Amino acid sequence: MIGKIIGAILGKQVADHSASISGPTGAILGAVSGTVLRRASLPALIGLAAGGYALKKYKDRRDRETAKRKSFETPPVQPSAA
Repeated sequence: MIGKIIGAILGKQVADHSASISGPTGAILGAVSGTVLRRASLPALIGLAAGGYALKKYKDRRDRETAKRKSFETPPVQPSAA
């Protein structure tokens, strides 16, 4: 029971830092995650961690390429007030 309460508190704090997850949703995910982690096998946990790491690297690379592409775009021409 204490683990679910701590998980809910941590989930709410994570939700506060994420735009796509609201507070109650984060609290529910945090409470459920403790049970899932307790029942999952070690290979499954390693697979989840590796998948999360790979997803983070993919998103970082994609964001970096998008920023690089935007830096080469020509800024719009401002009409001069004469």
